Amino acid sequence: MTEDVVLKEKKFNRIINIVSVAIPVVVALLFGIKLPNVEPLSFLPPVYATINAVTAILLVIAVIAIKKGKRVLHQRLMTTCIVLSLLFLLMYVAYHMTSDSTPFGGEGLLRYVYFFVLISHILLSIAIIPLVLKTYARAYLKQFERHRRLAKITFPIWLYVAITGVVVYLMISPYYQ
Repeated sequence: MTEDVVLKEKKFNRIINIVSVAIPVVVALLFGIKLPNVEPLSFLPPVYATINAVTAILLVIAVIAIKKGKRVLHQRLMTTCIVLSLLFLLMYVAYHMTSDSTPFGGEGLLRYVYFFVLISHILLSIAIIPLVLKTYARAYLKQFERHRRLAKITFPIWLYVAITGVVVYLMISPYYQ
């Protein structure tokens, strides 16, 4: 690795670390703020659940594309997945700033399954931020072998987060008001 690439990666890593801490902190802070006199954006949960589903599908297609040597398609799909994830995040925050949280109404084993899926989804959605950004940065810097090694960790976690986002929505949707 050239000295120029090392310096660029250090710069990226500093930014990635800041963003990786800032996003969960800002989301947590905004989650606690309710906008007064604003109509609840109750149409958003199925929209952002759909975004999660599309992200999951595109992640799988992107892996297939790179395995077939279609690097440009892979890059475009991964960039799209990042954009979709940002859209999800914006909609999620907007929804929670205008609406009260919906309590899960299921009972018994289903309740434990729901909370396991929800908690693992939340924790891994925080962990995936730096992984996605570092994986993307390595590709951007043309450090493809290092990108590939990190992508083997990033992909299954990101896919899990996208799929469990849909599962959480499907499990909680009967209780929306």
